[in-house]
Amino acid sequence: MRPEKRWIIKPADEQIIQTLTDALHVHPVICRLLAIRGITDYESSKKFFRPELTDLIDPFKMKGMRRAVERISEAIEWHERIMVYGDYDVDGTTAVAVVYSYLKANYNGDLTYYLPHRYREGYGVSKAGIDFAHGNGYTLIITLDCGIKSAELITYAQSLGIDVIVCDHHLPDAHLPPAVAILNPKQADCPYPYKELSGCGIGFKLIMALAMHWKQPVPDVYKYLDLVATSIAADIVPIDGENRVLAYYGIKRINEDPSPAIAILKQLGGVTKTLVVSDLVFVIGPRVNAAGRMDDARKAVELFIETDPEKVITLAAVLHSDNDDRREVDKTTTEEALAALIEDDQTPLRKSTVVYKENWHKGVVGIVASRLIDHYYRPTIVLTSANGKATGSARSVSGFNIYEAIHECRDLLDNYGGHFFAAGLTMSVEKVPAFIDRFEDVVANSITTDQQTPEIEIDAEIPLSLIKPAIYNIVKQFEPFGPANMKPVFVSRNVKDYQGNSTVVRDAHIRIVAYQENGAITEGIAFGLAHKFDIVSSGPFDMVYCIEENEHNGTTRLQVRVIDVKKSE
Repeated sequence: MRPEKRWIIKPADEQIIQTLTDALHVHPVICRLLAIRGITDYESSKKFFRPELTDLIDPFKMKGMRRAVERISEAIEWHERIMVYGDYDVDGTTAVAVVYSYLKANYNGDLTYYLPHRYREGYGVSKAGIDFAHGNGYTLIITLDCGIKSAELITYAQSLGIDVIVCDHHLPDAHLPPAVAILNPKQADCPYPYKELSGCGIGFKLIMALAMHWKQPVPDVYKYLDLVATSIAADIVPIDGENRVLAYYGIKRINEDPSPAIAILKQLGGVTKTLVVSDLVFVIGPRVNAAGRMDDARKAVELFIETDPEKVITLAAVLHSDNDDRREVDKTTTEEALAALIEDDQTPLRKSTVVYKENWHKGVVGIVASRLIDHYYRPTIVLTSANGKATGSARSVSGFNIYEAIHECRDLLDNYGGHFFAAGLTMSVEKVPAFIDRFEDVVANSITTDQQTPEIEIDAEIPLSLIKPAIYNIVKQFEPFGPANMKPVFVSRNVKDYQGNSTVVRDAHIRIVAYQENGAITEGIAFGLAHKFDIVSSGPFDMVYCIEENEHNGTTRLQVRVIDVKKSE
């Protein structure tokens, strides 16, 4: 049985809500949604609802940008060999495609790109990549979505006469790499006002600066915004500030004039309607990621930079096939992991989950860890065997710093890295039992009661009578949705099943028809909540949901997607 969720209504400043209501002349519920998102007045509301490309920040405000542009210009002038180096995930591959494509259009000299192999080289800058550059005479490496934590390897590159420009968005360590330039707004002394760009976003700011330096029309680089939007969605960075502008116009481009690669991936993914961020996350992103997970991430970059329509179709079909393989492996691995946990009589007593099997595919262990959290809501690590070592991925629950918990076990580990909610680690196989016990002790002694319970954050309580086009049409304008601007979640209390019309569908879901005493009736679907049908049928109950449009037989009407239900107090 999956754990019950805590419902938390987000706080909002009532004075700001009133100020917005007076300024915008819209329903106070809309103003509450804005206030929660940090919108405080008419001007910030205008920027939120009507983002403009002119709102993009001058790239030269980023520390190191001037030097990076000068060094790239020098390399082109002196016909140096340039390598664009990126990580193997969606953010890294899109970043490489953007920077490589732009440089290729402006430099007829020797230019290449390099992505480390997930299993042979691992994440980030690799010695093999630097040796490849040295062996082939490349004297400038531009890293994208990696490099900020690679001080030792960049020192090595420097010793071989290779300059490195680091473009990264991960949090820097106190000791920075000796790069010729570092582009990372999270540097302590970087004046760039927006800190949450994706790795591809920083690559985009680099080519924007190059266009300005080379006196090219800046709008010429906007054609890459579809890839930038893909990276923003897939890397789960906040969709506020500058990212909102980039995502808004990137999605607009995807829907109106997408690159050949994105167009065919949309088609293969079955996206026929107007594409939104969730399609990038769940349809486009997994197909791009599958290249690195199942085989070689270079295939994703090849797809993004290819212009021949026939070759694009062929390359996209390969990624689509890789994703089918990934899904099958993911499903099998999740089933095996769950079976092992069910058989283990210690599972109900633990505060953490660590599972290990030597033949699981390394490319899916992170996905499987996330799926296990759906069943056992606690910090989770899934390990497999690679190159004679136990290696795997960690995923956390809300509010718990899994990186710090792993750090407490560092004497048992060969290598580890990551951040608050996700991490990777490697250790000797014989140390796995000791690690399981130590990690459990660390988690048990530091996790709070609240962190052991999944939560649903609610934007506002409303009556069912507010579910109408006038409200929904404004809510739609909050798109693109994502971190820092999630799709609004509402709660309505004391609702009842309308004349026994709510029914269980396919033994798993509930088709809800609900009403309140004021006479308002709404319909919706509660996916995976069939086990709560008694609460709905006996009523009254409280219902948490998002408002959506349902298109059927050419007719569009509003419905709700129910997230959870509870018996009314």
